[in-house]
Amino acid sequence: MSIRSLHREWEARSKGRLTSCEYSVHLTEQDAARIAALAEMYPLRSTEQIVTDLLKAALDELENALPYREGERVLEEDEFGDPVYEDAGPGRLFHELTRKHLQRLRESG
Repeated sequence: MSIRSLHREWEARSKGRLTSCEYSVHLTEQDAARIAALAEMYPLRSTEQIVTDLLKAALDELENALPYREGERVLEEDEFGDPVYEDAGPGRLFHELTRKHLQRLRESG
């Protein structure tokens, strides 16, 4: 989900399985006002749903923005026969840790 597509998502229904994890955050007055404005603009979405959707969109964009660093191991060849190397950048670690924590959440819940 991207930030740009949130308004479409808010007009439709969200999907996804929720965990029992809760996070408490303190927002600046400006950010709290913006969340309240969105809640007023989209009255069918709760404030919590809006914050959850914004966080998901931000995490998706962050994941896509993590830099690729060419590793040493060749994973495959592209359609032109050029080697495609493993990602040795922070994106790989992020994906590995995400899988680890996802497995933990699924096992506990």
